[in-house]
Amino acid sequence: MYIHIGENIAITTEKIIGIFDMDTSTVNKATRDYLSLAEKNKKIIYVSYELPKSFIVTADKIYISPINTSTLLKRAK
Repeated sequence: MYIHIGENIAITTEKIIGIFDMDTSTVNKATRDYLSLAEKNKKIIYVSYELPKSFIVTADKIYISPINTSTLLKRAK
């Protein structure tokens, strides 16, 4: 099944490792370091340049999305 994560981007639910809230997850330094390293390695895809509310981790990319985590989880069900 596919999940729409914003703009014109949809990804398969089989590839999703985790969906994380941007506000609560980035409080931890390890998460900020992880995202920073992923950005340096060009593994981050910005779905939109609106205020990011969540990030979706897949096996090969990290998607930064303006859609709330609860909305994404509802779409995944």
